Amino acid sequence: MLDKVLDAKLQTWMQRVRSELDLPVRLTLWNGTHYDLGSFERPRVSLRINDVGAIGAFLDPSLDTLGEAYVREQIDIDGNVIDIVDVAYKLASLSALSAGSARFAGKLMRKFAHTKSEDKAAIQYHYDVSNDFYRLWLDSRMVYSCGYFEYGLETLDEAQEKKIDLILSKIRLRRGHTLLDIGCGWGALVIRAAQRFRTHCVGITLSERQYDLALERVREAQVADRVEIRLQDYRDVTGKFDRITSVGMFEHVGRDNLEAYFARIQSLLTDNGVAMNHGITSTDADSDDSPLGGGSFIDKYVFPAGELPHLSLAVKAMQSGGLEPLDVENLRRHYVRTLEHWTGRFEAHAQRIREMVGETKYRIWRVYLAGCAHAFAVDNVSIFQIVCQKSRQPASVIPWSRRYMCR
Repeated sequence: MLDKVLDAKLQTWMQRVRSELDLPVRLTLWNGTHYDLGSFERPRVSLRINDVGAIGAFLDPSLDTLGEAYVREQIDIDGNVIDIVDVAYKLASLSALSAGSARFAGKLMRKFAHTKSEDKAAIQYHYDVSNDFYRLWLDSRMVYSCGYFEYGLETLDEAQEKKIDLILSKIRLRRGHTLLDIGCGWGALVIRAAQRFRTHCVGITLSERQYDLALERVREAQVADRVEIRLQDYRDVTGKFDRITSVGMFEHVGRDNLEAYFARIQSLLTDNGVAMNHGITSTDADSDDSPLGGGSFIDKYVFPAGELPHLSLAVKAMQSGGLEPLDVENLRRHYVRTLEHWTGRFEAHAQRIREMVGETKYRIWRVYLAGCAHAFAVDNVSIFQIVCQKSRQPASVIPWSRRYMCR
């Protein structure tokens, strides 16, 4: 039984949810008592509170507190994961509006040191879960970044191949070029570049499991004479490269280190070289945290020390680092579709994933993937590809139009 004060608070909260949100949710307490949070005949989401301590997560909810209660198995949720995330966002938004606009905006601006050892530990925490884990829900190339849906009807495999080819077109890759891929993942981009253009490629990663599988895939693709995979920090790379790509990497650099990061890319480029940065950005003009506590949950459970800059900060840091932006493209819509594919595959393999990584990690990744799909869909976060070259190059080296990107 609930004490009178807590029961009164719960009843008041449920009444407000019913009147302002009318959610398709059935809420069940640990004692079997259930309440409907809307007027729907058949609720689409079933939510069970397993112990009295979890009630606080609902009386003043954020995406962080709700996600943590789910991960710790204080609550159980059944239903379509898209509906579940939609409900979580609505509950958190209602609470945030009550608390004031500052909380709604999520003004946290966390800072991290981003030393080499700390960055390596953060990368390995996220990417070294298991290659088999990622293989279950990524495409066959295991490309862990936003795909490119030219028509919107492509399969995930087709979209990821088109994304890689779009990048190679944007940087105007040619036979005989040298290419550095910073954060090469499991090697898909450098393998494709070597196969299509016979370029000499170097791919670097801090994930040992990515490194091992990328080496294996390079050998299987028979491009080992043209592709080198290194377990290496970008700050330790030396030499010159005609082309540099960075896909899903600068989110790990840190806002305060962006200028140095782009300056490093600038120093590694040949004078007539071209680089491209593909990365997730904050949609808060001050580069503050994503709203409603979503960023806090991701920092805690998914991407330790991740920091998202606003597009304006990324471009400013790029120019301060000695690079001239040539082309900027928003791929937010494409990431929504990519995440929908990943979420669908993840849900389809739910039992296998539970057996592989355990209930806690299963729950973390389940809400993370679906939550990210929602965040991109409503413009809480975005993603941009920025093509650049060294500053103060002759204007004659810049193509007249963007037509070359669409070959």
